[in-house]
Amino acid sequence: MQGSMFWGYAIAAAVGLVAGSFLNVVAYRYLSGGSIVRPASHCPSCLTPLSVKDLVPLFSYLLLRGRCRYCRTGIPPRYPLIEAGTAGLFLLCFHYYTFTPAFFQYAVLFSLLLVISVIDLERHLIPNRLVLLLLAWVIFWQLFLPRFSTLSALGGLFTGGLLFLAIALLSQGGIGGGDVKLMAVLGFASGLPDVLLVFMLAFFSGALVGVLLIIFKKKTRKSPLAFGPFLALAFLGMTLWGPWIWDGYFSF
Repeated sequence: MQGSMFWGYAIAAAVGLVAGSFLNVVAYRYLSGGSIVRPASHCPSCLTPLSVKDLVPLFSYLLLRGRCRYCRTGIPPRYPLIEAGTAGLFLLCFHYYTFTPAFFQYAVLFSLLLVISVIDLERHLIPNRLVLLLLAWVIFWQLFLPRFSTLSALGGLFTGGLLFLAIALLSQGGIGGGDVKLMAVLGFASGLPDVLLVFMLAFFSGALVGVLLIIFKKKTRKSPLAFGPFLALAFLGMTLWGPWIWDGYFSF
């Protein structure tokens, strides 16, 4: 049993690294306005096509010491971080779900949230196409392998969406339309009452980071703060550790 679990973790990590490499392509091509399909992978600085040895997830970056093999331009650390982060997400999914349908459900869902977070951090924008893709994925699982009732899912959608819409209107731009849409979709994926836990975790973590950035003079009170990553982390925390967080909250 221990041997099979070891190989399960190894496979999950390897698949996560490959998935992370693909997510890098999606994020970069979206940010640069290019097609996901064409052209083939290339250095964005010298435009030299990359060979297989340049595309081994994470390891190529380490062996090349973070620089292009051909022009020696530095490779943004976003690339290895996304690959390692995706591998970590796949390992978490395997740890909690092994290779059950839930593994594939949440591995893909968390991966989409990772891409959304990266784009939001760099552009302060949550793409509608990715939110729609996330919604389609959540609806698929709600139809064929639901964790809770459709009424609970719809309650989560309207609760999350309306809460964020009210905050967006009251704050006059403090919350963007992309955040409202993403929160609605995550509410559908969470259901009631867990959408409230996502809401609380996102605002607590966002407020904490915001205050720290102001204290260390990295941002001012009027500086925009990408909220997509906090929603993604809150949903991850609710999904994997929701019951323990609720118990701790009510005990406190």
